[in-house]
Amino acid sequence: MERTLRLKTPNRRTFMPWLFILTGDVVDLFRGKVALPWLAGTGVAVFIALYLATVFTGLDEHRRKTTAPLIALGALTALTYALSIGYGGDWMLCFPLLSLAAGVALRDRGRWLSIAMGVFGVTVGVVLSVRSGAENVLAIAWGTSLSGLVAAAILNLSEAVAQLRATREQLAHAAVERERLRFSRDLHDLLGHTMSVIVVKAEAVRRLAPRNLDAALGQAADIEAVGRQALTEIREAVTGYREGSLATELDRARSLLDASGIAADIRQSGPPLPPQTAALLGWVVREGVTNVVRHSGAQRCAVEVRGEPDRVHLEITDDGRGVGSEPAAVPGTGGNGLKGLTERLAAAGGSLTSGPDGRRGFRLVAELPVDENDEEERAA
Repeated sequence: MERTLRLKTPNRRTFMPWLFILTGDVVDLFRGKVALPWLAGTGVAVFIALYLATVFTGLDEHRRKTTAPLIALGALTALTYALSIGYGGDWMLCFPLLSLAAGVALRDRGRWLSIAMGVFGVTVGVVLSVRSGAENVLAIAWGTSLSGLVAAAILNLSEAVAQLRATREQLAHAAVERERLRFSRDLHDLLGHTMSVIVVKAEAVRRLAPRNLDAALGQAADIEAVGRQALTEIREAVTGYREGSLATELDRARSLLDASGIAADIRQSGPPLPPQTAALLGWVVREGVTNVVRHSGAQRCAVEVRGEPDRVHLEITDDGRGVGSEPAAVPGTGGNGLKGLTERLAAAGGSLTSGPDGRRGFRLVAELPVDENDEEERAA
């Protein structure tokens, strides 16, 4: 199948060898078996030129939609009738070539192509029967009608295959870009949060070590655990199998806020959430709390998850200086982490809004619909 798709689309050179059909006429011309050889020779030369002009303009992507192929085809048709009626015999083989050229020029005009093929086939049959009574009348007439239809079908099929191949490559590139974006987002969320936790706990170790060694050792053990967990999560992100847990992220948020000296108020209510919804909210909690610790300068942070039968609401507020994300690359767009989360939630039918909360503090609100089918499958 793959090898078939790699076949080249018919081009100009594909239709040039068919001119050898006129070999018998040219030989008769040189042998002097044709009346008015100078006229016949001129007719053959002009016929070849018009045939090539019709095919070349019909295959040219920039000229195939213009009138150039139609004008060349019209002139070729008139000359074919003149040579065939005037000389008969093997000169009737000009009609299969005319049919090929018509298939190239009229392949986008199916109705006119069918009419042309029918007229050419009937003409060949009538002229041959009247002039020579040849035995192969039906064969030549059928070949004339069929050659143009086959040429048009092959060209259209080849172009369709080429378009499908181009579309497949575009889809492959788009898939790569989506995977690259997923990986970059996961890495940003994972490393940003993890490094913030490590820095905060390292500062806690430094503060506690002179006066409370046991507490400092506890914070150091937390750093080791966070580092090990980060390695596991990075491996899962690389393989594309990582899914966050809202409960886990809420516990980590409490630990991170406590270690940072920020009073934590974390509440969750409502029915259990489907895994996909919980995973998305887990990312929001991770990013939102990390930004509170890194940028807000807050003394207090509240995280509330309020679930309803068909929708879940997550709100993170602090009493800091009204900065809830890393400095934005473009003013007014939010940081990279919040921008990525906004896109993720929008893709799931939800929303994410953020901004200063009144005179002081910052507010981050996420809303997601609850996938009832997902919940039913999980319950089953």
